[in-house]
Parts: sequence; C-alpha cells; structure tokens
Amino acid sequence: MDWTGYPFELIMAAYERRFPNCPLIPMFVNSVIISECHSEDGASQVIERRCTVDVEAPRLLKKIAGVEHMYFIQKNSLNRRERTLHIEAYNESFSSRVNVYEHCCYTVHPENEDWTCFEQSASMDIKSFFGFESTAEKIAMKQYATSIKKGKEIIEFHLKQLEEEGITHVPRWAPPPAPTPSHSLPVSSARAIPACSRGMKRYCTSTKSSELPCYKLDADYISRYLGKLTPFQESCLIRLRQWLQETHKGKIPKDQHVLRFLRSRDFNLEKAKEALCQTLTWRKQHQIDFLLDTWQCPQLLQDYYTGGWHHHNKDGRPLYILRLGQMDTKGLVRVLGEETLLRHVLSINEEGLRHCEENTKIFGKPISCWTCLVDLEGLNMRHLWRPGIKALLRMIELVGANYPETLGRLLILRAPRVFPVLWTLVSPFIDENTRKKFLIYAGNDYQGPGGLVDYINRDFIPDFLGGDALCDVPEGGLVPKSLYRMAEELESEEVKLWNETIYKSASVLKGAPHEVLIEITEVSSVITWDFDVCKDDVIFNIYHSRRAPQPVKRDGLSAHNLACPAGNNVQLIDRSWMLGQDYSMVETALTCREGESVQGSHVTRWSGFYILQWRLYSSPSCTSSSRPRVDDVLASLQVSSHKCRVMYFTEVLRSTDFRGSMSSLESSHSAFSLLSAATSSSNQSQTESSISR
Repeated sequence: MDWTGYPFELIMAAYERRFPNCPLIPMFVNSVIISECHSEDGASQVIERRCTVDVEAPRLLKKIAGVEHMYFIQKNSLNRRERTLHIEAYNESFSSRVNVYEHCCYTVHPENEDWTCFEQSASMDIKSFFGFESTAEKIAMKQYATSIKKGKEIIEFHLKQLEEEGITHVPRWAPPPAPTPSHSLPVSSARAIPACSRGMKRYCTSTKSSELPCYKLDADYISRYLGKLTPFQESCLIRLRQWLQETHKGKIPKDQHVLRFLRSRDFNLEKAKEALCQTLTWRKQHQIDFLLDTWQCPQLLQDYYTGGWHHHNKDGRPLYILRLGQMDTKGLVRVLGEETLLRHVLSINEEGLRHCEENTKIFGKPISCWTCLVDLEGLNMRHLWRPGIKALLRMIELVGANYPETLGRLLILRAPRVFPVLWTLVSPFIDENTRKKFLIYAGNDYQGPGGLVDYINRDFIPDFLGGDALCDVPEGGLVPKSLYRMAEELESEEVKLWNETIYKSASVLKGAPHEVLIEITEVSSVITWDFDVCKDDVIFNIYHSRRAPQPVKRDGLSAHNLACPAGNNVQLIDRSWMLGQDYSMVETALTCREGESVQGSHVTRWSGFYILQWRLYSSPSCTSSSRPRVDDVLASLQVSSHKCRVMYFTEVLRSTDFRGSMSSLESSHSAFSLLSAATSSSNQSQTESSISR
C-alpha cells in the first residue's frame, strides 16, 4: 500500500486531468467514454472508457499480430460518500489469446483522513500468442512496472498544476438539503445511495444476522438486465455476489448467471452457492470458457445433426429448432461417439448464452433463456436405441446441472405414438420446474389456437411447419453404416477427449496428504501452481530435500483387504524423515478454504527435490506437533469421513523465461480462477505490485 499526504478529493481532481490522454504517458494514446451514470444525489458515478494504448513491442511482433495499437476497457467507480475510487481494466484486443486484468483502489488513510492510500494489482493469463508467449509476457511485465512507477509521478504533476491555478482545497461531498417536513419520507423509505458499479446502491439499514453493510440494486439496472425481483431475491443475489467479490480477485460470473443458479434453487443461498462452485470448477477443468473458440464441429455433424438457431420468439428469446425425428442418433453415436455429441451440445448451450446477451441489448429488456422447438415427425423405435437414450440422459443431466434456468419454453410438435415411451424414460431425469415449461402437441394441433402462433411470429415459423421462413437446419437422414466405428476405437478416443486438460485431481484424507514431486536442476527456476479446493479445507506447503523421496507403500493395507486412500492420492515424505534434517519448509504454510482457487509461484534457491503438499486442515491444537499422531496412523488404516478434493496444475519455468519480470510471485486467492488453455506454450503469471501490501 502506498499513500500520499493529500486529501482524497484533491487527488480525485488531479486524477481526472489525465483523461482523455496524458502527455506524461506516451503509450496512452487516447480514451473515449462509452458509458457514464451518476446517482441523483451526486454521491457516486460510474464511467467506462475505451482506451487506446501504443504498446512498446518489436515491429515484427506488431506485424504478425496485425495491429499498431491495443484497446483496453477501463471502469472507474467513484463513491464520494465513502471516499473511494475503484478502477478496473481489462484488455479488449486479443481477449481470446491473452487475459489481462488490473485493479486499482484509492481510499482514505485509516489513521489520517487527510491522507490518501493507493493500491494496485494485476493478473495476466497468456493462452497463446502466435508463438511469442514468452516475449508477450516480458513486454506486459515491463509495461506494468512502468505504469506503477509513473502513477504517483503523474498525480503529483497534476497536483502541482492545480496549485499553480490556485486550487489547493476541494470540499468534501455533502448530501443535498433535506426536504421540508411536510414532504419528508419515512426513514425506512429513504432513497438508496449508490456505492459501487453495476448499479448497486448502499443504504444505511443492516441485517441482524450480519455486520456487513447491506446493498440494494438500482431499479433501472434490474429492469434492464435482470427482470423482476422481490426484495428477498434481490438480497440473495447481493449476498452471493458479495461472497464472490470477497474471495475472488479477478473476473466473477455476471449477475445474470448468478441469478440463474439462485432461481434454480428457489433462492436457497447455500444450495445455489454449492451448485455454482461445482459448475465453475467443472468449467475450468474442461475448458468450457474457451469451447466456442476451440471446438471444431465435424463435417458429419454439420450434415446430419438436425438442429440450429433460428431467429427468436415473440418475447425476443433466441429460438433453437431440433428436428429430432429426422436425426439418426444411433448413426451419430456409432460414428462420432457419445463425447463428441456431448461437446457439440455444450457448444450449443454456450451459443445460447451469447445469443441471450445479444438479444438483451437488441430488445432493451432482460433475456436470460431461450425457446426450443422440437419436431418429432419421423420418431420411431430406432430412436429408442439404448446407448442413444443413455447419451440423451447424460446430456440432460449435465445441461441441467451447469446451465440452469436457460430453457424458457420447450415446444414439442407432432408427437407420434411412440413418444410416451420416450417420455417415460427421460422425464424422471428432468426437474419439476423444467417439466412445467414443456408444451406437447400431437398431430397438427400446433397449427390451431394455442399453437405456434402464440409463441412465434408468423414470419419466423419454419417452412417445414407450414410457415414462410426459410430454415437452415439440416434435414438429416441415415448416417452411412460404412462410417460406423468399433466400440473400442470410440472408447479410447472419448477418454482422450475428456482427458485433454492440464489439471489433475487428487483426494486428501486425514493422515494421508497428497504430494507432488518436482525435481529442479537449474537454480532460480520458477515453480508455478494453480489449484482449486473443491471440497473441505486444506493446508498447502512446499518442502525441499536433497534426497529423492519414494512413494509410500501401502502393500500392508491391501494385503488385509482394508480400504486405503484413493488411487489419485500420493504420499512421498517418509514418516521416518525429520523436518529440518531430511527436508525443510521453503514457504509459509497457506490455509485454503473450500471453494477457493490459489495461484502462485516460488523461485527456487537450491537444486534438488521440491515437494508440493496438500493436507487436510485441522485445528491449531491438533497440528502443534510434527510427530505422527495416533489418530493419523489409525486414519491411514481406514476410510475416513474427512476427505478433501483438489484440482491442480503445476509447471516449472526456466529462470530465463522470467528474466525482466518480478523475481518472486506471491500466492493469491480467488473464488474461481480463469481457465488456462491446455497448450504446450501456456504461460500464466499472477502479479501484485510491491506497493500494494
């Protein structure tokens, strides 16, 4: 943390002078305001700018990238009542290849209200950059270091300008005069005062169950982006967002996504939090955030998968059409496998989320779900093929768990006699709230009153259903049997498809920590880590030893037919080893709570063997001794109810790859870190400026 002996209001006046451009920062070319909002009482304002930056990069790199400038989005949230300014910035250019996030904060010094504090932090995730990942990282680190150095210098320059103009004091914000008694409002109805971005407003009442300040969402923001909310529902959304903000330093899910999970759990906060945690971990493990950028739809699916997006319904919801009766599900499974079909279905859902955001902007109202029209003409017993039904049930389960409340209406048309059999098989796996959204039409009933015209404009009804709109959905047909593949071949390919992740999973049991061995031959190499605590709490340690440890044998356990820790649990430190003699601790132990993600690195001082250890968290009284406890020994001989699960990724970077960047990186917590791409050239760094402590 850095501070200056000037009051907050004077610092803000100086800060505003650096826009729209700043001669002291040649790389900062220009900035344009793209959105701006103010509270009625003038206490808060939120300004969003698009900034043009001229990055100091080699000419060859600029030529390959095809750009001369880069664009960043900067969001400034000023609260004059609380005397705080929060600045968030992220890159708009190359966002599919590089993610840069920066956060700055101006606050009042806790011991002197006439002083101003400043904190700054940043993170960068390079997925791929034309083969110049290491160069791009060095450039970014250099620019960031320059920005930190220049920040205070620029403020002092503008403060001097203000002083030369005779401005040495800026009065603090004061609330507008109170209305006359005859028109005054009850205290409980007083208008909320905006306190932060995304339309959130703080008001002075607080709940009995918490000492945290309460918030209220701006009515215009709710109407524009979220839809109708009761005070209780609004409170649940705020509390869940607060939890995410307190435990996450980077990007967090949008309000629309958070709200979906709350609605799917009837606004039970704990259940929604648990479901959201599981989904974000799942998205990270399987790289779902990058699915639309990496998924290449096989030509066979393009020819024979009879589904596609088609305009929208009367409410502006995206419309997806699936001609299930014309689809050869057996042929697709026999040729492509279940996993490829599942990936395609997930990509459709990701497209749906994107279409909802686009339609929200187009129609000027919140659109958070889509309508699905399923045409069953041609459905027969072939569609009841058991492996096909199994694949369908799995898709329903996976989509229901990770894309809740995205289906607004399901219109099932031309249901044949065999449909009740299919419905009997799948309906138990569909929750009751979703089943209420189903409308089933037999024969040509969809053409009459209460049919399609009640939900879809006549201009958008597909031609094969009697409408005038041309529909690009493939007509399907039978997949040639000559393309069928053996089950063994499909199985090996499916295992490879879902194992294409840089993350590994491990179980941590009481008395049985999980340990990862890393051999270092070059001093000053950098060990990096990124892990999620999926269940329970753990303590993370890093040890060094000059001896090569061997995995702990468990032959005695299996010989007596006793359950031992999960197969993905590895123990390396022998119980006979003494801490301080056989091995030493090189980092302070870090306690990590359930639901947290941790990223960090360690610059090695010695060659030898480094051991990354995750062990189950226990109370301090239970960890005071370094000697094995009786409980630990007994726990290793039985199945313990205390079990933690972590998902982790580690990488060793050469010292040359970090030359010019910061010499040491500190672990940082976040609720769910962004997904790293599974490429051999992936480089990720989490940095925090030295003045932010």
